[in-house]
Amino acid sequence: MNMNRRQLVKNGLVTIASAVVTSPLLAITSHSGNDDHQRTAAAASERNNDQVINAGIGGNNTVDLLKRIDKDCLMHDPALTILMVGTNDMNSVKHVPLEQYKTNLETLAKKIRKSGSKLLMMTILPAYEPYLLTRHPAAFYQPEGVTVRRSQVNKVIREVAAKYKAALLDMELRFLAIGKVGTDQDSLIQNEANSNKTDGIHPTANGYRFIGLSVYDYIVDYQLPTSNIVCFGDSITHGDGSIDRNSYPAFLNKLLNQKAL
Repeated sequence: MNMNRRQLVKNGLVTIASAVVTSPLLAITSHSGNDDHQRTAAAASERNNDQVINAGIGGNNTVDLLKRIDKDCLMHDPALTILMVGTNDMNSVKHVPLEQYKTNLETLAKKIRKSGSKLLMMTILPAYEPYLLTRHPAAFYQPEGVTVRRSQVNKVIREVAAKYKAALLDMELRFLAIGKVGTDQDSLIQNEANSNKTDGIHPTANGYRFIGLSVYDYIVDYQLPTSNIVCFGDSITHGDGSIDRNSYPAFLNKLLNQKAL
């Protein structure tokens, strides 16, 4: 990788964690909530001739992804599939035991690789624990606790990526390093100060930008396909459900389209 470009990327990532990004390329356009729900990612992609399909659905775990992988991912014959899943598998509502999670993730990876698609897997994001425990009982995470549970999930992701020769992007590490996961207004995770929500899990607009930039940088640096990309996952992938506004697939798509000009 060109060292000047590497330094530029690092500087950009630090900046995005400490201030609002104002680049016109990554600007968010305001739309109504109803419009968000009326448009599907596939329809938006076809209409705008986009490089990326947003195939994220909120609340999904690996069981849900296995049920819809053929329809929502493989039917598009992707050159590259970007997979992030596990946040819901480790919570009390959609819990999947760790060994079953690993089996499910291996099945997903195997199907994607067998289809001929390249595969980029991402580790799941850290959460702000005090907010998380207002929605899920602390006893559920015992005896290991939330942090260790997340580490176990991410360890499985790394193992599966290695086994199926998938690329791996460690988003957990990046968010822990500069995401300011907590209650500050400039946190990349939604909180009361920046979103008027006791969320603690989902990215802010800058958080989605950060993921999009990280994925774009990885794709370019490791010469992965830059078109016909399916982003497959849960609400962290879904964002606002768009391919042109507030989701990491949307920011990735803007960057890829700009590169193609």
